[in-house]
Order: sequence, then structure tokens, then C-alpha cells
Amino acid sequence: MQRTWFITGTSTGFGRIMTEQLLARGDRVAATLRSPTALAELQARYPGQLWVAQLDVLDHDAIRDVLARAFAELGRIDVVVSNAAYGLFGAAEELSDAQVKRQLDTNLLGSIQLIRAALPHLRQQGGGRVIQVSSEGGQIAYPNFSVYHATKWGIEGFVESVAQEVAPFGIDFTLAEPGPTPTNFAAGLDAAPALDAYIDTPSGGVRRALADGSFKLTGDPVRMVEVMIDSAEQAPAPRRITLGSTAFESIHAALTGRLAQLEGQKDLACSADLPGLAGD
Repeated sequence: MQRTWFITGTSTGFGRIMTEQLLARGDRVAATLRSPTALAELQARYPGQLWVAQLDVLDHDAIRDVLARAFAELGRIDVVVSNAAYGLFGAAEELSDAQVKRQLDTNLLGSIQLIRAALPHLRQQGGGRVIQVSSEGGQIAYPNFSVYHATKWGIEGFVESVAQEVAPFGIDFTLAEPGPTPTNFAAGLDAAPALDAYIDTPSGGVRRALADGSFKLTGDPVRMVEVMIDSAEQAPAPRRITLGSTAFESIHAALTGRLAQLEGQKDLACSADLPGLAGD
């Protein structure tokens, strides 16, 4: 069965790979990106399947307008993929206010506004699927990615709540959590100038690892996209799909550690209840 997908950030990386895979299998794609000419070759090859629009997710009015046009012109959109994002690199003290704002506005507010704009259309058509491209960085954290992690942890919390709100309308959510992957992410990092104070700290170590290549990128972006696409066929929708062995090991270690810490605080937590409650 042919499906119709709406995808942001399709010029490179996961968005571009997903667009190519979906078109090759016969689906329709509403692809959005800041420079539409980047998809000219695909438009020529798939004229009846590929719908392209210019969109910068920093422009919230444009998000609503482009989504409305896509639903109106394509009739139905089965899957909305919130993918547009980039990475900000540097210790928190090294970042400029402008860098912090751009990171939050793009990765967090852009994704939130895209989902909010899609919900009325999905509800009116009787349901659909939203795939939010997050990251292993939505559940773990590396030094030098503090604000990037804030956006990914933030969007995961947003999705957890909204998914409960719209489940009665047949709208399902999946968070895709890729680990380190050789896409254009590293090349596109917005890096803050280093402060000498951080040279011999974990922050400096991560900076050196990225520079000398010892920060390993183990994920296969093509296979990761295949798994994301396949997830749209699963019912019920998986709330999370962890992508790559690095992501699995990192998230597993983080969750196991947090659970052990939580269990060790049971008595302390319960001691903070109002007096007279059961178990006091």
C-alpha cells in the first residue's frame, strides 16, 4: 500500500536517505528543506511522487502554512517525520547566547511547533503516525553537548505527554534514537571556541576525540533509516526505537544506573510524603 510521508530536513543525512528509500519503494514524499534545489535530481526522477517545499523550522508561521498546503494538495499524510536539527558543540561556558537560542529554537521549538501544527490535520483525517528523530542523546549525555542534549531530552518529554493526549484520535508517536553515525552531523556542528580552562577536562577530551577521529561513529545510517520506515508498519507503534549498538549500550548503562539509584532512595522518597499516609 502506498503511503504519504511528510519529512523535514531532507537535504542531507537521515532526511535525504529516508526520502530516497521511500521514493524507491513507491511511496509519496512531501519533502521540506531550506534549499529546495538540493532535491532537483530526485524531483526529475520521481515527478509524481515527490512534493517539495522550502521550510526553515525557525519560521513557525511557515511550518503551519507548509503543512496545510501539503495536506490540502496531497489529500492525506500518513506519517509525519520531524527530522530537521543540528548539533551545537562546546562546554556550556564556551557557548554564546545566540548559539544557545538557535539550538533551542531549531531542535526543540521547531520540533514542537511542527508536531502542534500537524495534530489538527492528523486528527481530522482519523489518525496517523509521527516519528520524531531524537538521539541516544535524549537519554544520555556527553560533555560539550549540553544544550543539544537539553533539546533532545526536552522533545522526548514533550512526545511522552502529547502521545497520551492524542492517542484517542488514532495518532501514534515513535521516538527514533540513533547513536553516533557517519552522516553530516559532525561536519555540521556549530562549535564554540575552546577556553584554555577546559583543555584538561572531560570537555577537552571530547573535543580532541572528535578532532582526531577517536570518537567512533559506529552506526549505519542506511540501516537506521530502514528501521525507522519499518516502525511505521508496527502496531502498536513502538514508543522508542534504539538504533545502533553504541546507543543500546550507552542507554542501557544510563537507565540501569538511574534505576539502581532510584531504588536506593525508596525510603528517602517515601519519607517526604504528608504525615499519616499509608506506609508512613
